[in-house]
Amino acid sequence: MSARDYQPVIGLEVHCQLNTASKMFTGCPSRTDAAPNELTDPYTLGLPGTLPVPNKAAVEYALRMAIATDSTIQPVSRWARKHYFYPDLPKGYQITQNDHPYALGGGLEVPGPKGAEHETTYVRLIRIHMEEDAGKNTHLHGEPDSLVDYNRAGAPLIEIVSEPDIRSAAEAARYLKELRAIVRYLGISEANMEEGTLRCDANVSLGPAGGPLGTRCEIKNLNSFKFLELAIKAELRRQRDLLERGEPVRQCTLSYDVARDVTRVMRIKEAAADYRYFPEPDMPPLLVDAAWVARVRSEVPELPAARRARYRGLELTAYDAAVLTADAALAAYFDAALARAEGEDAITPKKLCNWITGELLRRAKEDEGASLEPGRAPVEPAWLVDLVALVERGVISARAGKEVLGKSYAERVAPADIVERDGYRQVSDTSELSALIEGVLDRGAKQVEQYLGGKDKLLGFFVGQIMKATRGQANPQVVRPLLLEALRRRGS
Repeated sequence: MSARDYQPVIGLEVHCQLNTASKMFTGCPSRTDAAPNELTDPYTLGLPGTLPVPNKAAVEYALRMAIATDSTIQPVSRWARKHYFYPDLPKGYQITQNDHPYALGGGLEVPGPKGAEHETTYVRLIRIHMEEDAGKNTHLHGEPDSLVDYNRAGAPLIEIVSEPDIRSAAEAARYLKELRAIVRYLGISEANMEEGTLRCDANVSLGPAGGPLGTRCEIKNLNSFKFLELAIKAELRRQRDLLERGEPVRQCTLSYDVARDVTRVMRIKEAAADYRYFPEPDMPPLLVDAAWVARVRSEVPELPAARRARYRGLELTAYDAAVLTADAALAAYFDAALARAEGEDAITPKKLCNWITGELLRRAKEDEGASLEPGRAPVEPAWLVDLVALVERGVISARAGKEVLGKSYAERVAPADIVERDGYRQVSDTSELSALIEGVLDRGAKQVEQYLGGKDKLLGFFVGQIMKATRGQANPQVVRPLLLEALRRRGS
């Protein structure tokens, strides 16, 4: 059986740490910037006599995610204990939701690859549930000992479990990016994979195209979009090699070896029975009534897919809409600029988009990802609109506009002030430019003769001389017809 006769089937389990002030079942602070083991209390350390109390803010954040993904929120859900015995879990069990999660079903639209963003796919969700996080083990290279940091233990998590609807490693990465964008739009998590506030496990199987599903294997703890994609590709290669040798694929848990670009078996996959789930005896069921859901729903902002559709209605390309909506702050900046430009016929949404996703976004990336959130951006949305208006009205040239934007970004000064201060206004006065043109033609009599003899390319030479004489401030749209008329007169 050749490689093209196999069908990859992929589902993702995404853990998202919620950015509440305290942990899931205790008032102990929850942050990512604390010194090791600074954020602990008797509950976090699993000391006798402690009892869990659900964090209302964490529940509301979880409800936002369910609403954003059109999941069905359960009016009654239940907590459970999941047992395993690792050093990073002081109690010996994790409080989670097993048989009765708070949200079922739903899904999200995933944009297509670059250049085909409009070709979306829909990935269904199985469930979203709440739980508490474990601590973090640090394995010291070359040392026999490991260290444990319990700051993360007890932090609030939601786990978003997809159906196996994903068909390629690239699509899996796009799904995770869209999920991260939704989380950030909702304001419920930083969703930073490098810090571990967004983590992903990938369930991967390979089977005959059109036939039964293959055996599912789980790749654990993937902490970047790049590694997610590479790990899935590596696991598909491993399973394909086994199948082509006639060997069975055994269900297992794997890690991804970045240096060797291979997946490695960690252990034979546990079943639910291995965790000895049973109902959490110290907490009653979680009750969520319709009024609570309605209030949370009213607080959910416009989400990436809806924003992309709105931007497409403004005659932006699917690519433009995808770039603008990839970051909530960038989309808010564009919307603020749109509102300021209302009534300016010369400033179209596309022109604004080009300036924002081109010059402005490039400078922000060079500035180590400086925020473009309105109110914090180095160039305010109103300033950018004023700058584009100056260019569109011919007050300054497009090239000058880029220079002015650079100075505005660096100095935090309004572009209009820089234009006046540094003399960027274009020379558009026809009498002044006519006199300059006559002087240039007088000094270039030989070139004039050659031009009149049919050497049309010399027109650029004359334009260059005029721009030099005005230090680049002559308005090309005014210069060109005046120059052509002056040359015509000399040839008649």
